[in-house]
Amino acid sequence: MSGSRASGVFTALRTQLQEAATEFAGGPDALEGILLGLVDDVDRAVREPLEIFPVCHHSPASALAMARRLREKQPKVVYLELCEDMAPLLTELRNCRLPVAVQAFAGDIDGFPQEWAPLSVVAPITEASAEYQAIAYALDTPGVELVLVDRSSDHVFQWSDTASKAEASAEAGGEPKSEEAALHGEAVGVEIGDLRPRFAELEEHLLRHGKVRHWSEWWHQYVEVPLGDSDHDTYRQVMFLVGSLFRRLAPGDGDRVRVDEDRERYMWTRMREHMAATGADPEDCLYVCGAFHAASRVEEFGVEGRPDSFTISPRTATTWQYGLIPSSHAAIEAQFGLVPGSVSIAATQWQKSLKRTRVQPYRLEGQAGARTSRAKKALPAAAPAVAAPAADRLSGFLRQPPVLDGLDEAELLGWSVDIVRAARRNGYLASTADAIAVFETSILLAGMRDRARPTPYDFQDAAVTCIEKDRVPGRRDVRRLVEIMMGGDRIGQVGYEALPPLARDVYDRLEPLGLKLRQRGVQRALLDVAGRPELEACSDVLWMLRRLMPPAAARPIMGERRLGERSIQESWDLSLGTHQRALIELGYEGVSIEQVLEQRLRREAYGPRATTAGVLAAVEDSLLYLRSGRLADELGTHALKVLSAERTVDGAPEVLRRARALLAYYRTSRPELPAWIESFVRTGYAHYCTLLPTAFRDEDATVGQVAAMLGFLFSMESLALSLGCDRTQLELAVAQSHPEDPSKTALLWAAQVQLGTLSRAELRARCDALLDNPLVVPSYPRYLSGFVHALEPVPGLADVVVEAVSNAFGRLPDTVLLPWLPLLITTLRKGAGDLAPLLIREAGRVFPSRLPALDSWVPPWRAPQADPFAGRRAEPEGQGRRGATLLPAHPATCDAVAELLGCTEGWTRPATAPASSSAALLTAHPAACDAVAQLLGCDGGWGAATGPSPSGAALVTHHPAASQSLEALLARA
Repeated sequence: MSGSRASGVFTALRTQLQEAATEFAGGPDALEGILLGLVDDVDRAVREPLEIFPVCHHSPASALAMARRLREKQPKVVYLELCEDMAPLLTELRNCRLPVAVQAFAGDIDGFPQEWAPLSVVAPITEASAEYQAIAYALDTPGVELVLVDRSSDHVFQWSDTASKAEASAEAGGEPKSEEAALHGEAVGVEIGDLRPRFAELEEHLLRHGKVRHWSEWWHQYVEVPLGDSDHDTYRQVMFLVGSLFRRLAPGDGDRVRVDEDRERYMWTRMREHMAATGADPEDCLYVCGAFHAASRVEEFGVEGRPDSFTISPRTATTWQYGLIPSSHAAIEAQFGLVPGSVSIAATQWQKSLKRTRVQPYRLEGQAGARTSRAKKALPAAAPAVAAPAADRLSGFLRQPPVLDGLDEAELLGWSVDIVRAARRNGYLASTADAIAVFETSILLAGMRDRARPTPYDFQDAAVTCIEKDRVPGRRDVRRLVEIMMGGDRIGQVGYEALPPLARDVYDRLEPLGLKLRQRGVQRALLDVAGRPELEACSDVLWMLRRLMPPAAARPIMGERRLGERSIQESWDLSLGTHQRALIELGYEGVSIEQVLEQRLRREAYGPRATTAGVLAAVEDSLLYLRSGRLADELGTHALKVLSAERTVDGAPEVLRRARALLAYYRTSRPELPAWIESFVRTGYAHYCTLLPTAFRDEDATVGQVAAMLGFLFSMESLALSLGCDRTQLELAVAQSHPEDPSKTALLWAAQVQLGTLSRAELRARCDALLDNPLVVPSYPRYLSGFVHALEPVPGLADVVVEAVSNAFGRLPDTVLLPWLPLLITTLRKGAGDLAPLLIREAGRVFPSRLPALDSWVPPWRAPQADPFAGRRAEPEGQGRRGATLLPAHPATCDAVAELLGCTEGWTRPATAPASSSAALLTAHPAACDAVAQLLGCDGGWGAATGPSPSGAALVTHHPAASQSLEALLARA
């Protein structure tokens, strides 16, 4: 700024700074330009006709000065640095308990990269902030207009590099946030009055020479406390100077500087537009903004700044939704990079300043926690005072020594006693001696840091030094206890009237529980659904909240929800008040939780990364929570398309599990299966048959995934064949499979046994051959892993698997078994942990239950196998007639067989004795013998024998072909 435009108010200060720069730098250089530029910035801001009120975010000194100035000036228009699209929401602050945050939320975005979704912008508001004082004054004073002039939420993301910020936060990683610190989620914070040096060397210099540990402590000691009792002109000039200092020493971050300047152009453009439209006099207006933006150097600065030089870009097509979410001191500190406890200390300082100065702050009528007062009347117009020329208050402030407050021994002693009491409650062995030590150490630390009165930060360091010894026995450390004692982490709450319709609907539907769900903390809800049927609706709401909200918001203790099952009693731990932010954000997605759940299920099913298992999970959730057959059929039909498009078997285990559950549910709850699940079984059978040979050879496909494919094929085989599938396709797929991995080889053998192409005896022989081969023994655990996985598609092989494991332990020497045993255990635990119970159950059935019986126990696979037909083949020839006595002993059975064969002649009395021969029956009933012979495929007639065979084998004599067929049948049996 040229010297001709500068006023003569700060001439003396300019001269002193120029002389100081010349003395320290040895001549005019950049230092002189910076120092004189600071004074020029202050001079320019002070002379602006539209009064600029610089503030610092959540600063008690700024809030105190704001309350004073509002009562003195009584402006008719208040311009506030806040997103202009958040204005309609500020009236709802009276229904909330501070701190809360004004939020703009966008779930479906249009005009931004999809990976940014969802977009969220928050602006936290506390009572100890100048912004809240301005809002309360403007909303409760008739005739006062509040105008938000900062960029919209849409422009926040248009002008910001969100991708780089996300990468930076991911790289920073660091410690996880606490539950209170995460109240704002991943939202972008609107920095109202942010004052922190952006020059690392400057901040380090200030902290080192100020003998403080962090920036919040420096600000409290050297700006906050001195400005607490200063007059209005001194406050403004000092804040202008601090803002200009940080602005001129900011590093060369071109993107951030560009955004800051664009914000300033935006705000001055909006203010000029409003004054031109309403005819407002700048003398009746007040512009509240951060001190960093107050000392602006853009051409558009001021009422008389360059007009029409900045064009505001249009907003994107993104639909924004607005609401209030609870905030906390920890959330504000985490989002804006403040030291933990600084906002709580500021809140305590605000209350102390009000008592000391007796300033009456502004509070919204009906504000939760505020004292009730009579309705305010319109304030009388301020007397038009003659504008006095601005005086130089900055020189006096910079020259005066720091004010040394006297030691308030009563206050410090109370702090010391309280921290010891809090430490004992949290498990520390603190005593009265520790209280005395904290008291004296606080004074000592303050003296070492050139302070006559210990600050809360000095007291905190002293408490940590004296009380916290080697370890922390409780949940909280001493530093956190001091923060709680100084005011604690106050957490705001959004009132019922300010909630979105969905949140109010949830609270209304859970009213029968009789709990105060809007309060923070965990509450236990007991639901006797059988005794009180009206609680079933509450149960449905809780299960949907369990599906949509964080796990801790609604946690079931007793009761579950499965397909086809309903709990008669349930127990829940509910903390909806603690997770009020998540419930409010659900309200941005719909007007009821059913609508939100249906929308989410559709997004999950129709998303670009949807898998068959994910779509089936959405089908299951639609039946569990929504009981919507229509939606389930729609999503199930879509699952067919997703399954047909998949070329991998990664989700085969999950597909098998969910398909079995859905099939069992439909079979028990409906008279017939839905068309989509029949098509899914038919399509899945053909799909997995096609992928089976490739999966056996693919190294990326695990044995569990291949076993799940075979489980789908074998368990769904009967249904698939009834729907028109061909079993030959499965046989060909197994025949074309040639795995190289041992576990998959064992799985293939199990599949061949199930198909009948490999007998159990051959499978046992192959297992014995593996143990006999010393080159294969080291990989035998992998074969066993394949056999265990084979229990999924072929559970009947459990006895063979037990036999294979037992043979390994029985045959292998210790030198081979001991190194091999850890590999076996880790392989089975890692690959087949869920199938181990089936194997253990089979082993318990085979092995003896008592230890003494183990010595004489013989494994079933080693016991000699008895031939059931050996006794009959060894019978003497004379006993062959024994079978003929069965027929007369049971005539009813014989009559039934004769009737089945179409023989109606009946019984005949033999001429000879009954014991002569069993051929009498065949001779008496030739038609029956002919029918049996025809049934066996013997076309020849009776033989040449004319009389009954004395041996009783008439069938053998007259029909030798029939006899051979019967022998073949017995051999197969």
